[in-house]
Amino acid sequence: MSEESEPVVQVKGVAKSFGHVEALRGVDLEIGPREVHALVGDNGAGKSTLVKTLAGVIVPDQGELWVRGRRFEFGDPGAAQAAGIETVFQDLALADSLPPGANVFLGREPLRKGFLRRLGFVDRGAMTVKTAEYLTELGVSLPSLDEPVGSLSGGQRQAVAVARAAVWGSNMIIMDEPTAALGVRQTEFVLDLITRMRDEKKLSVLLISHNMPDVLRVADRISVLRLGRRVATFKSSETNLQDLTLTLAGMEGPDHG
Repeated sequence: MSEESEPVVQVKGVAKSFGHVEALRGVDLEIGPREVHALVGDNGAGKSTLVKTLAGVIVPDQGELWVRGRRFEFGDPGAAQAAGIETVFQDLALADSLPPGANVFLGREPLRKGFLRRLGFVDRGAMTVKTAEYLTELGVSLPSLDEPVGSLSGGQRQAVAVARAAVWGSNMIIMDEPTAALGVRQTEFVLDLITRMRDEKKLSVLLISHNMPDVLRVADRISVLRLGRRVATFKSSETNLQDLTLTLAGMEGPDHG
């Protein structure tokens, strides 16, 4: 299998229970290279559990994770990051009191050169310059790189979180409900960021969303979770809102997986 056709990420038989509740029941999922793959499902379908599993936050009861043909262990956020998987959670996990550059490099701060490096001084100028470059590559313009991110709009804050993920994620970016609580204009901005990550940064994106029209606009393929199982996977070009709605409700035809 060529590198262009080999899945970037493969989830094989992942299961997770919390007491008597089966959150995931043997989920299989493949995300291809330079693909926006959407994951949809009603509340309780298992989306959040699967996202946290891929992000290294949750250890599943069984199953395997493969990244570009190499098996990785679950349960360690550092291991997920080492596998080139970055997650933009719904709460963004930004430090509101810090400027964009400090957020993009949070926990990975570059140090000053020479004697100051030995003393552990952070190179704030380098962080600002690099962040400006990354945001420009994503087509993002912020009013200031010196002001704290808490002063930015929802879409601009999302852009900073996306920039951080795009900088450090070499294989796949997970975006958990990125347009939730955003207005129409900000939603358009974020959807454009998603397509730019695929088309210009050449990254794969796993998009979790309740917004079916948004999903149909930007996703290449759409997988439906229901009661902890993947029940179907559609090509976006070959499905529509009605098909997705029926599948979510459990009234789908043959499996499209």
